[in-house]
Amino acid sequence: MKRHTAREKALQALFQIDVGGIEPHEAVANVIEEETDPFMEMLVFGVVKYQKEIDDLLRQHLEKWTLERVANVDRSILRMAVFEMKYMDDIPLSVSMDEAIELAKVFGDEKSSRFINGVLAKIKETLS
Repeated sequence: MKRHTAREKALQALFQIDVGGIEPHEAVANVIEEETDPFMEMLVFGVVKYQKEIDDLLRQHLEKWTLERVANVDRSILRMAVFEMKYMDDIPLSVSMDEAIELAKVFGDEKSSRFINGVLAKIKETLS
């Protein structure tokens, strides 16, 4: 599975976990068609494992927004991107940001990609 496709599947699983309260293993099973993908699983289980730290970082960089008020899809995209940016040293920060913006264009609304770009740009400055 290509990494872009793995990110799409991870986003779908994270959305189910966030909105539906589904267990991570069940959410992963719901989104895979064939065999599981290690990168996709790393994203899902990594976000779940580090969600408190990720959410704290997001809260520090959201202006005039609470994390709970952010659209569900956008919140899942942000969490996954921040996980990549903070915990996956082999992926350049700009790649994680670009992938998140592309996911927002497909799964979010017309303002999602700009919003996500703005938040992640601030986080990139912090992590650089």
